[in-house]
Amino acid sequence: MRKYFGTDGIRGKVGTTPITPEFMLKLGWAAGQVFKEKDKKILIGKDTRISGYMFESALESGIVAAGADVRLVGPMPTPAIAYLTRTFRASAGIVISASHNPFYDNGIKFFSAEGGKVSDEIEERIEYYLDQPMEVVESSLIGRARRIDDAAGRYIEYCKGTFPIGLQLSGLKIVVDCADGATYHVAPRVFSELGADVISIGANPDGLNINEFSGATKPELLRKNVLAENADIGIALDGDGDRLILVDRHGVVRDGDDILYIIANHLMSTGRFSGGVVGTLMSNFGLELAFSETGIGFSRAAVGDRYVNEKLVQHGWVLGGEPSGHIVCRSITTTGDGIVAALQVLQAMVEEGKALDELLTGLVKFPQKLKNIRVAERFVPNEEPALQKAIAVANERLNGLGRVLLRASGTEPLIRVMVEGRDDETVDELVDYLVEEVNAVVAAKQSA
Repeated sequence: MRKYFGTDGIRGKVGTTPITPEFMLKLGWAAGQVFKEKDKKILIGKDTRISGYMFESALESGIVAAGADVRLVGPMPTPAIAYLTRTFRASAGIVISASHNPFYDNGIKFFSAEGGKVSDEIEERIEYYLDQPMEVVESSLIGRARRIDDAAGRYIEYCKGTFPIGLQLSGLKIVVDCADGATYHVAPRVFSELGADVISIGANPDGLNINEFSGATKPELLRKNVLAENADIGIALDGDGDRLILVDRHGVVRDGDDILYIIANHLMSTGRFSGGVVGTLMSNFGLELAFSETGIGFSRAAVGDRYVNEKLVQHGWVLGGEPSGHIVCRSITTTGDGIVAALQVLQAMVEEGKALDELLTGLVKFPQKLKNIRVAERFVPNEEPALQKAIAVANERLNGLGRVLLRASGTEPLIRVMVEGRDDETVDELVDYLVEEVNAVVAAKQSA
């Protein structure tokens, strides 16, 4: 068991262990010890949270104290750090971000030299050094830090390069919601330079408003703007740019399952698809049925884009993702990238001459409802006897025509309750029943 790393790096509330300057200094030193064995250069990027400056300085100090060099790229999307780590031939990339969380949270993600999430083994080695006394290398061996000034331009050109030469977005009106996060200076330029008429929202970060009123987790503002502007599509990214949620011309919110369906079907229709698609335990059963009808394989991974990536590698497939909007196109990039995924959908719209909603003909989703229960301390729901019984009761009620999933969030102190079934009434009743049972278990733990 790892002490600090969760399913997506290290994350928590700023000022609360481990999200403190002292810990970040030691974390930078520990990372320096691990990664300088391969190359002395480590990239650091961040989103737009006010605490990012503090943690950037602390990590930089720790890394150079270990004898490794630092390259600072400033506010950049998480997938951009994955890309830049590869292109600069760095031994690792570090992202200071809490993704879709509020500004008062922050976290750290690590990328390998190949641009993928680091392995459990690497995380364990970093944790080993975290428990060792910090020793500064002799002065002549202290690392050097330098800022990369053209990082944004490099990433913009990379994103544009994933869109076919000769194809343009002219004639499309797009509303782009940057969640006041790391894509604010990148995403609007990508789509406008490809010819689209772009209206930007959530593109004025102040350090405190990241994910506050907009972005992939709060698409209502985007929906209103799409309808008001009579736009063809709305694109919502989260605070660090690795999630994508869409809004069609009628104001209907389209999630990661819809995006996977569009990309896979378009690739299939153009003869560029083979193998299958990786979803997660949260993927709608309707998506699985739709793929089976078109001959596209489908496999479920544990929740988390790193597990989607692992299963893609295992199967030798290139497309996977989560309903939350993490979309991995391994034929193009190594990690979830909201801008790249959006360009794949836009390519399908342009090449097929269809609106977003028209590309979804054939996908019929089961009613699905998700509720989050905040807890003081995480626990594994499936290990609780009372909840095992409740899950059995719910499954009996569904009679094979749906799914029940109780799981602890890997990034927040939440228990997630999901029910999927043939009709809304049954789904609503079972979600309420399971939430009540979870609350009872939480109350019992607090009084114990």
